[in-house]
Amino acid sequence: MVGLSVLLAASGLAVVQRLVPVQVREAHTTATSTIYAALYVMFGITLGFSLLLVWQQYDAAQKATESEAAHVEELYRIAGSFPEPARGRVQEKAVSYARVVVEEEWPLMQEGRISLRAGDVADELRDSIQDFEPRTEAEQALRSEGLAQLDDLDEFRALRLLEVREGLPPILWVVLIVGGVLTVVFTFLFGIESPWLHIAAVAALAMMVSLILYTIAVLDYPFNGNLRVGSEAFELVLRRIGGA
Repeated sequence: MVGLSVLLAASGLAVVQRLVPVQVREAHTTATSTIYAALYVMFGITLGFSLLLVWQQYDAAQKATESEAAHVEELYRIAGSFPEPARGRVQEKAVSYARVVVEEEWPLMQEGRISLRAGDVADELRDSIQDFEPRTEAEQALRSEGLAQLDDLDEFRALRLLEVREGLPPILWVVLIVGGVLTVVFTFLFGIESPWLHIAAVAALAMMVSLILYTIAVLDYPFNGNLRVGSEAFELVLRRIGGA
């Protein structure tokens, strides 16, 4: 993507240099520079806002994943104080949920989908805690704590799944791409005596713009691509609770 952008920019500039004499471009440099200043400021603001937005989404997805995994482990620990058979049921469902998320849901999220089975196991985990009948105040407190942890788990799961489906609005991508093209193409109109210096400057600008756009595209969906949020947090929990 970056290489193609640089090649197209250099080729386009070469065509403009042949068709429009440098004297003509130099004569209009002042007007061209004034318009270009407004253009690159607007594009720069949009670019910076978009990069900040996708980074915040990526960071939120990573934190939601880690928090969700931590609540699974905490539920397993709390269930360790339940009497049997409630202890075994809750701990089994906690392990099953973490395993389904790692083995089934994570590969699906790379395709923009979610696992219905993981949702079913989460419901079964809630049922296993709600079905527990406490006989003492201590057991009642443990059950309440377990339900509170489960509410938090469901909240972080919902946040994680939201990041699977949400990305930058298409209209913003249109603005970014059109703005990037115009920002680069407008530099073709500058009057620079050395054609090779002009080409080098335009190629550098095209490379930088395309690199930033590529970074935004990679971070836009946190659970697919080369920089996707991994399932390491859940895998670590599985090792800790003996489910790996």
